[in-house]
Amino acid sequence: MTIDIGYTVPAGESVLDHLGRSPSFAAKAKLAIIIAKTIQELGLSQRQVQQRTGIPQARISEICRGKLKDISRERLEDCLQQLGHDVVITIATGRHDGVGELRVEQSDRTLETA
Repeated sequence: MTIDIGYTVPAGESVLDHLGRSPSFAAKAKLAIIIAKTIQELGLSQRQVQQRTGIPQARISEICRGKLKDISRERLEDCLQQLGHDVVITIATGRHDGVGELRVEQSDRTLETA
């Protein structure tokens, strides 16, 4: 069933960007979604993820359920790396007046090793 709430998220954007939460929270939520998807795609148990990442199983469960209050973005990034993802931080060269933007984007490209 679909419920029409009279609001459509523009193509290419996430509903997380429109919830009125801080950009930092949206970034952490997007990272957590990728972690949960990766765990599912790899067919790993939360205990197996704990062994790979060092993050306690209970915390993995919280991450997968979106409970992100006491976990840093850096810890989520490290978790993604331990699960085989490349994490790239890019600073745009162009600057503008006001506060810059924080955004998480997923790319299909694979980094080449040196």
